[in-house]
Amino acid sequence: MLPLVLKSFQQQHPAAHPSTPGVHSSSPLHRFTAPSRAHSGLSASRLGYAKEKMSENGPWGKVLTIDTMNPTVKKVEYAVRGPIVQRAVQIEKELREGVKKPFAEVIKANIGDAHAMGQQPITFFRQVLAMCSYPELLNDSSFPEDAKHRARRILQSCGGSSLGAYSASQGIDCVLQDVARYIERRDGGIPCNPENVYLTTGASDGIMTMLKLLVCGEDEGRTGVMISIPQYPLYSAALAELGAVQINYYLNEDKCWSMDLSELKRSLKEARRHCNPRALCIINPGNPTGQVQSRDCIEDVIRFAAKERLLLMADEVYQDNVYAEGCEFHSFKKVLFEMGPEYSDSVELVSFHSTSKCYMGECGFRGGYMEIINMDPEVKAQLNKLVSVRLCPPVPGQALMGLVVNPPQPGEPSYINFIKERSATLSALAEKARLTEEILNTVPGISCNPVQGAMYSFPSISLSKAAIEEAANDQAPDMFYCMRLLEETGICLVPGSGFGQKDGTYHFRMTILPPMDKLKVLLTKVKEFHQRFTNQYS
Repeated sequence: MLPLVLKSFQQQHPAAHPSTPGVHSSSPLHRFTAPSRAHSGLSASRLGYAKEKMSENGPWGKVLTIDTMNPTVKKVEYAVRGPIVQRAVQIEKELREGVKKPFAEVIKANIGDAHAMGQQPITFFRQVLAMCSYPELLNDSSFPEDAKHRARRILQSCGGSSLGAYSASQGIDCVLQDVARYIERRDGGIPCNPENVYLTTGASDGIMTMLKLLVCGEDEGRTGVMISIPQYPLYSAALAELGAVQINYYLNEDKCWSMDLSELKRSLKEARRHCNPRALCIINPGNPTGQVQSRDCIEDVIRFAAKERLLLMADEVYQDNVYAEGCEFHSFKKVLFEMGPEYSDSVELVSFHSTSKCYMGECGFRGGYMEIINMDPEVKAQLNKLVSVRLCPPVPGQALMGLVVNPPQPGEPSYINFIKERSATLSALAEKARLTEEILNTVPGISCNPVQGAMYSFPSISLSKAAIEEAANDQAPDMFYCMRLLEETGICLVPGSGFGQKDGTYHFRMTILPPMDKLKVLLTKVKEFHQRFTNQYS
């Protein structure tokens, strides 16, 4: 193929033939063929491979192939939308096409997508967003005045009074102000400077941005980041993409997935042999494990970070999702400042929140924020530059974040209905958390810790040697278990191996988000399946 192409080119451009006297190096064909001398450095096998690729993909082959793409991307894994979820989508398609299955529908409990599971949006939020999106509705008498006031205030802060305009890279000014006031109220009056708040595309965007700032060095000097195991796969995926070192510390399952100071010390000591640990990530309340960390635990973590000079990244997107009696959400910032200037003046902290969880569940709007504490001013200037590259987060998501932190207040027309809707959502989640723990713990071979908060349970499952050996041929044992569960019952869960777990233990993660009737069906099917599975491989 290549000789034919060159011959055709030479016939159409005879002056460009490299043997023509007086040909200039700038002629098209000479520029194109000049590197041929370098080909002598290629092995025969590589030349053969290149010719084979040219025959497959045209005369010059593909520029981007699996061999020439960014190698760090190939290391990225994201279990929440991994193979088992892809198979669930295929099964849904098969059901629509009339393929007979031992179940009528797929029940997805793999991801914390509240509205996809049937949770209803908060009326006030959608009213304001509707008016922001279509300002003609501001003249509609069916909308309450407090919703109209919020909509006008947001639009006045947007370029051209339109959600379709870019905002400042850090975010809409009035929303930044509202987030700062919200943080102050939440933390009992501890000041928050709006200049330290950044609106983000969900919490994930803020987390990724901070990791980009952190990661540097090579070999033993490469940045290491401590993450909890089990973990939310965003962290392992982000670290793989950035080429950073993932440092695992294990939560204590026997103590309701609490953090253990001795485990943090062990993990850090081992990591310093091969990388440069620079940050410690905490998810509280926990994903996938559903625990709520105590204040004493948070104080221990802050002291540890101060002593070891680690930047703290506090993922607090489930801060309203606390269900268990005796549990309470404590923000890392509040605890940090109440520990006094010895810590509050020096420990570097970044905390994250989102519109996607809590009682809102507005995942698709991709709203969020992060607050930075004690960041070096020169680094902050670099952060400002970095966020400016992505122009701005989605403006509707920013508007929604502003409503979350500045909802209807007592005396306003929408207040009573807002409180009813918010309370009903959180009460339903608390009841589903209780039910999930109760039913799973009736199944021999399944052990479920209390779902203290967040939206998930992470029960352990006992698998026999025969089941483990059956799975060992091509997949992790708990992946084998969850895939069988999907094929036989239509229940889609995520295997614990996708989140990390101690060797020799097996788990699955399930959300507590399905409506109560479907959740009961799900739990019953899991119970019956586990009994069949155990009998088959006993």
